[in-house]
Amino acid sequence: MRLNEATRAVLQQLASSAKAQVRQVLRARIVLAAADGDSNGSIARQLAVSVNTVRKWRGRYAQHGLEGLKDAARTGRPRRYGDLVRVAVVAAATSMPPGPQATWTHTAIAAQVAADVTAPISASQVGRILADLDLRPHKVRGWLTRRDTPDFWDRVRDICALYRRPPEGAIVLSIDEKSAIQARERRYRGQPTAPGRAARREFEYRRHGTASIIAALDVTTGQALIEPFERNTAASFTTFLDRLDRLLPLSNDIHVVIDNGSSHTAKHTLAWLAAHPRRHVHWTYDGSPLKEAS
Repeated sequence: MRLNEATRAVLQQLASSAKAQVRQVLRARIVLAAADGDSNGSIARQLAVSVNTVRKWRGRYAQHGLEGLKDAARTGRPRRYGDLVRVAVVAAATSMPPGPQATWTHTAIAAQVAADVTAPISASQVGRILADLDLRPHKVRGWLTRRDTPDFWDRVRDICALYRRPPEGAIVLSIDEKSAIQARERRYRGQPTAPGRAARREFEYRRHGTASIIAALDVTTGQALIEPFERNTAASFTTFLDRLDRLLPLSNDIHVVIDNGSSHTAKHTLAWLAAHPRRHVHWTYDGSPLKEAS
């Protein structure tokens, strides 16, 4: 058996590939060994296969070349669903679902396809078609379109530099509120992990209403001051700032990072910040209400 340089290069690349299928690698090695003059028995011993396997792939290569090393087409049950049905499944999965559904389910897609192309299809078959195409219409990832503001990257650089290299002797605080947090308690205690078993958590829980908190995180130490509040207003926000003023040393400058929440940009809050000049405010959005207020 003789191989030209181009064919040998292809077979050598396939034989040394770490990503190719094992059976393809084996067939390439059989042909290469045969081209080097090894006997069928010797090749079978080297590759730990039967002599009949060596004969088969030597013969397939001799008859069909490189194409002969591929799997032959197999007979089987004819496809139940044609291309039109598959296209209808993809068209439904890649469109917005009809209201009030928020996401597609396999059952809903099957019903949509039956209505569009009058072809009955099961939800499980819809799932197999979508899996083959790596389509997951039941998953949703949130995203936010950022406004094209000219000073966005200036603010990014300012806040990142503040977090990475805070001014000497200054305290850097990131402040924000979190409202309507569900206060829940598990009905039963969880079970810790064990060999061969993941940790278990009981799904039932009791509701204890909701809680709202405001927190100031010291980005250099990781310490946080957290307080609950009843209403998210400018008055409650400045009350929290007053408490921070009493707790923090008077000798340190305070750098505060806040967003444009209504309680942060209210006139009452802006007046408080203007009256406390040792607080250097870094806004996470375009514009500075302190400058606009002045």
